[in-house]
Amino acid sequence: MGVLPKEVVREIIKENNFQTPQEIMKFLKDSFKDILQEMLEAEMDVHLGYSKGEKPPANSDNTRNGYSSKTVRSELGPVELNIPRDRKGEYNPKIVPKYSRDVSGIEEKVISLYAKGMSTRDIHEQIKELYEVEVSAELVSKITERIVPEIKEWQNRPLEKVYPFIFMDAIHYKVRDEGQVNKRAAYVVVGIDLEGYKDILGIWIGDNESAKFWLGVLNDLRNRGVEDVLVFCIDGLTGLEEAIEAVYPKAEVQRCIIHQLRNSFKYVSYKDLKEFTKDFKGVYTAPKEEAALDKLYELKEKWGKEYPYAFRSWENNRDVISPFFKYPPEIRKIMYTTNIIEGLHRQFRKVTKTKSVFPSDGALEKMLYLASINVMKKWTQRYHNWDQVLNQLLIMYGSRIENYVI
Repeated sequence: MGVLPKEVVREIIKENNFQTPQEIMKFLKDSFKDILQEMLEAEMDVHLGYSKGEKPPANSDNTRNGYSSKTVRSELGPVELNIPRDRKGEYNPKIVPKYSRDVSGIEEKVISLYAKGMSTRDIHEQIKELYEVEVSAELVSKITERIVPEIKEWQNRPLEKVYPFIFMDAIHYKVRDEGQVNKRAAYVVVGIDLEGYKDILGIWIGDNESAKFWLGVLNDLRNRGVEDVLVFCIDGLTGLEEAIEAVYPKAEVQRCIIHQLRNSFKYVSYKDLKEFTKDFKGVYTAPKEEAALDKLYELKEKWGKEYPYAFRSWENNRDVISPFFKYPPEIRKIMYTTNIIEGLHRQFRKVTKTKSVFPSDGALEKMLYLASINVMKKWTQRYHNWDQVLNQLLIMYGSRIENYVI
């Protein structure tokens, strides 16, 4: 779109004798209103087939029927418009749609601020300061309700047939329900596809984390097209391995090494933590399981009397930790750390820190969805050294993935 010629701008300045920027803004607002009004009149002219003031055509059975007033939000502040009406009620404005109260993109700005975790009070103050528009908590809720169909579509979208890696973890929040505050879990699933790209496969809101709910999530993944998963990386929730086996019996289950380490470190005194952590690196970086066990027993000799519980989970969960050691370094690097899902949870906590209690499951779901979309916009790079990872996976899993590799 072109700009006004300089001579036209000078003529406007001369005619209006502007003294302050505020006077210029008022002029722009009045001009904006006039242009919108004229566009509405022009739309009605096209709709009826004749201009205002002209005699209706002989074959016309519809005429103008006055106006209805409407206030819309704009970047220049609230604007009062007179919306033309026709007797048959068939006119539907395009420039200012029938049920729209926003012609500025303010709604998009509200959603953007909401996605960043800004409180409704802060959103109200910022929008008012910028646009002189009142945006109440109720209005913020109504505006963000626009994305509910979008969330449902995203949550039910078809997925890839095969994922080499899927990470599953839950993050917990407080939600108000019928006057009571209850703990709720956001069940989060992140996948790495055969091309090496990360994707959030879904977020499910439910009661405190349970294997039964995870079983429902796994069945949902199956129903959305996921036929096979090579490796699930999970935390230590009781019964989760059995749920995975019920839906994906061929999948390998890898207990999250980070969770195991944290479980060990929480029993260690702060004064010994640095040395203990350094020693323990020899366990999870060992070339083979036998070497890892040797190192674990060596550390148990050194630290076991003082911190016996630090070793218990490694011994009790050997069956779901041992798969880690059969993989080469390229694959271990993916499985060792849940940086993918941990990083995602950090983003979730960042945007939800202003919310000690959510008013509903829907409010929590909206905020986590918007945060997810912002995170995924940055996930544009395939996983580091993915060609090496894929070659290793092809050797290890062969026919389970070779037909799907492009």
